[in-house]
Amino acid sequence: MQIVPPIRPEQSIQRLLALLTPIAEKINVVPRKRITWTHKNEPQLYLFLEGELSILRASDGLLIVTFYEPHLFGIAEMIQPVRGHQLRAETASTILSVNARTAMDIFRQHTIWEDVTALLSYHMAYLFYRDALLVQQSNYSVIRNHLQEMGLLPEETRMRVTILEYIQDRTLLSRSSILNVLSALKSGNYIAFKRGGYLIEINHLPERF
Repeated sequence: MQIVPPIRPEQSIQRLLALLTPIAEKINVVPRKRITWTHKNEPQLYLFLEGELSILRASDGLLIVTFYEPHLFGIAEMIQPVRGHQLRAETASTILSVNARTAMDIFRQHTIWEDVTALLSYHMAYLFYRDALLVQQSNYSVIRNHLQEMGLLPEETRMRVTILEYIQDRTLLSRSSILNVLSALKSGNYIAFKRGGYLIEINHLPERF
């Protein structure tokens, strides 16, 4: 059974971005730059408007998710500053920052907590989704899940990251484990990839292999 990601609360995200963008400041980021949750010891919210931005687990750098569409980060960290995750720009990106206390005042003023809650719920659901992809799954199931996830990406994005890099960044599987499965799937015509390991096509992947 294919594991599907939660549905983005698009309207809530757009309303929150519309409220915060006029008071936010653009920050300079270069590809692979990590972004801290505070500026001058003040918690920040980050408005991701364009580019490619990843969330990494702070303890070991495991990649949790990469975003390609406008999004808002930092609400959970503003309320519970555990700092268990980091942000990293993968490409040249447009990112704005706003002081979290100022953002909180705006949320109260516009009584927009329903949208805030929708976004927090989405983030929580995504963590459950990531657990479903990884926890107590066989190596093949983990690889299959991530191949299906890659199949949802635009071709331009797939041509910038190899299958091996994509799966290794997001799992704890060894290089050899991943390559062995990919080789077997290619031999069985279940997937096709070009020289260098860039995914071209996914046919019907077997439940077990």
